[in-house]
Amino acid sequence: MTERPFRVLPRVTDLTEFFWTSGADGQLRFLRCTACGYYVHPPSVICPRCFTKTLAPAVVSGRATVATYTINIQPWIPGFDPPYAIAIVEIDEQPSVRLMTNIVGCAPEDVYIGMPLQVHFEQYEDVWLPLFEPRP
Repeated sequence: MTERPFRVLPRVTDLTEFFWTSGADGQLRFLRCTACGYYVHPPSVICPRCFTKTLAPAVVSGRATVATYTINIQPWIPGFDPPYAIAIVEIDEQPSVRLMTNIVGCAPEDVYIGMPLQVHFEQYEDVWLPLFEPRP
């Protein structure tokens, strides 16, 4: 069994727990305003578009597109060997929702802006990290 690299895990709070545990069932979720339909990320208690407090976790397709990326070549974290791609991705449902993530499932030099992606979760303790891989 290959050992997975050490990861600094996010602080899970009452407001963010749904996001960090949504990978348990393989579904990516974001808060969505039940009044206007706007997706809110990072999670908030109020919709920045219509200012209501009627937000609830909603499943999205898990599809995204690379907005920008960089290839890391420095060995910052033991076991997380370079090179690897760090990207900001936009979800298909609402491109203003962006995540910083890693691109997996392809060589870092194959990543490009506009690349279509699909979510891929990796579990670390009680957190499921949403990583992204190229869509087939």
